[in-house]
Amino acid sequence: MNLSKKVSPFYYLLLFYSTVSFCLRIILFFHPITQATFSWVDTVSLFVFGFLSDFFVFVLVSGFLWLYLIFISNSKYFKPYGYLILGLLVALVLYISFGNTVLNEYGSALPKIVIAFLSIKTILFASLLFLPKYRSQIRYWLFSFVIFLYVVLILQNGISEYFFWNEFGVKYNFIAVNYLIYTNEVIGNIMESYPVIPIFSALFIIAGLVTYIIVKKSKVYIESIPAFVEKMKISGIYFLLFGLSLFAIPALSVKENSQNIFANELQANGIYKFYLAFMNSELDYFKFYKTVPSADAYAQLKQQIPQISGETTLRQIQSEAAENHKNVVLITIESYSAEFMKMYGNEKKITPFLDSLATKSLVFTNLYAVGNRTVRGLEAVTLCFPPTAGESVVKRKDNKNKFSTGAIFKEKGYAVKFMYGGDAFFDNMEDFFAGNQYDIVDKKTFAPNEITFDNIWGVCDEDMYNKAIGIMNKEASTNKPFFNHIMTVSNHRPFTYPNGKIDIPGDAKSRDGGVKYTDFAIKKFFEMAKKQPWFTNTVFVILADHCASSAGKTELPADKYRIPAMIFSPGFVAPQNYTNLMSQIDVMPTVLGLLNFKYQSKFYGQDVLKPDYKPRALIATYQDLGLIKDNILTVISPKKSVKQFQLALKPNQTVPLDFQIFYEQTPLKKERTDLVNETVSYYQTASDILKNKKYQKIN
Repeated sequence: MNLSKKVSPFYYLLLFYSTVSFCLRIILFFHPITQATFSWVDTVSLFVFGFLSDFFVFVLVSGFLWLYLIFISNSKYFKPYGYLILGLLVALVLYISFGNTVLNEYGSALPKIVIAFLSIKTILFASLLFLPKYRSQIRYWLFSFVIFLYVVLILQNGISEYFFWNEFGVKYNFIAVNYLIYTNEVIGNIMESYPVIPIFSALFIIAGLVTYIIVKKSKVYIESIPAFVEKMKISGIYFLLFGLSLFAIPALSVKENSQNIFANELQANGIYKFYLAFMNSELDYFKFYKTVPSADAYAQLKQQIPQISGETTLRQIQSEAAENHKNVVLITIESYSAEFMKMYGNEKKITPFLDSLATKSLVFTNLYAVGNRTVRGLEAVTLCFPPTAGESVVKRKDNKNKFSTGAIFKEKGYAVKFMYGGDAFFDNMEDFFAGNQYDIVDKKTFAPNEITFDNIWGVCDEDMYNKAIGIMNKEASTNKPFFNHIMTVSNHRPFTYPNGKIDIPGDAKSRDGGVKYTDFAIKKFFEMAKKQPWFTNTVFVILADHCASSAGKTELPADKYRIPAMIFSPGFVAPQNYTNLMSQIDVMPTVLGLLNFKYQSKFYGQDVLKPDYKPRALIATYQDLGLIKDNILTVISPKKSVKQFQLALKPNQTVPLDFQIFYEQTPLKKERTDLVNETVSYYQTASDILKNKKYQKIN
């Protein structure tokens, strides 16, 4: 038998995988979110190197197929080998089912998955052993199933890559890793956001047809099982390609070096990108980023925060006026871009209440979120700390007893709570806030009669606000001030909410609807709050956790980080527009300043109303770390990369200058070394402080 026919299962699956990947690149190339012009060099590179990456990645992931095919034989069913193998399989199933194995120590659903897999394997082996007359038919259907599984996974990966690109404008990254961990929320989100039944129906129909073709062309492998020598030849070829792939895939990823970020993303293989994101969840700043001597970094930081001394940010915040222990309610709104609001140029009238409230508030018109995930926003307003490389502090193991806004309020005698309409277990919020002196109020604390509507992310915002009002009334009755941090959920895909509340149906799954319902729910909250005796003694802080989208032509598109923020407290905080550049990490130190709090601070965030504040903003992804200052964006990245961009407003904007947010980012022709050093000082010292546990709470 010709050896080429023996390897046909690999060949036809590779052909199918390459075809799907090629079609996906074409689709993403012309996708509306792909906001770039490609040179012919970029175009050729992304398809040629992309194909090579796909080939070598397939070689690696086809290892399971090789393992399955290489063990197909008839000799293992001969006496006594077949009975010995069956006995071992049964013993293994019993041991894992009733013994105390490492799988039980790991916990979760893993033991059940392994038991189910081994049980099926045992039953199939027994069938092949005891039913020799039907062995060929059973093997044929098993072979078909394995091919079908590969085809489904290839199609599923293509669909997933498309939807991920549709959401974020990139191939898989660290967000995809997070989504894999929180499968309940993510699967539920997919089920509620997309036409799942038509999509999967089409997927399985196509997979069935493709499987039929591949099996028809490659069933010779099981009809004439290769001899031992032939299997060794197949294995030799496979191991050779496998070893080559281990070197080729990283080498090809180095070729993703175009100035066009979209070209790099399109060239990359999604599976390998996912692997890299999974393996590099925490980035060692001192290994991958530009550094300076530690003393120099802290000396540079001292120019920005003059009160600090030595290699620490500890300082004393003073106030000549008496402390004012007003209640504080902090509302962080899910995925709320500045461009949703009328004052930033939106004409859809989807934020009527917040537009109105802004005219009565201290509005920060030039404020930037630190990141593009909720945990980054929560980190910013809770720890007032720069967004360090890798995962947010919220999700790290060492996330407790940090110097936090909650700890300061606690020291001042406040009741401190984090309120979230979903399950605070998601994104490790419960562990983080509980470990930093917050009491937790989440969906688990709701009685059934307190829930009028919920989706995969949690109860609707109205239900959360109703619950919050009840809790605040109880807190106020104790004559103890409260600090309550509320995190909203309704402005999140699938954008479902109760019908009959706004003029966009709750089942339309519209982002505009999600934004408008969020605004409606906040209005209802304030209507209830105004009727409470504690209202006049409360400061309300409202801001977004991050923008709705962070995709752009560069690593850090600055306009995708601009968020609205305001402080509302009639008779206490005068309405005005604060136009200086500032960061999300500055919001709570500014609130503490308005309350004249005296405290020891470790915050990087500063009171922007103080005369010594130097305007700047920090923005980042999980690996690209940026500083905006003097209309220049400085970005430091792994491999000690440094880039700088001049920020300029795009022409023909009709809103006032203070609210214009659409920027052109042009590479800087001459490096601003002072801004590079300042950027490094922020992120290097922050990484050092976390690494050496210098951001712990002061006892």
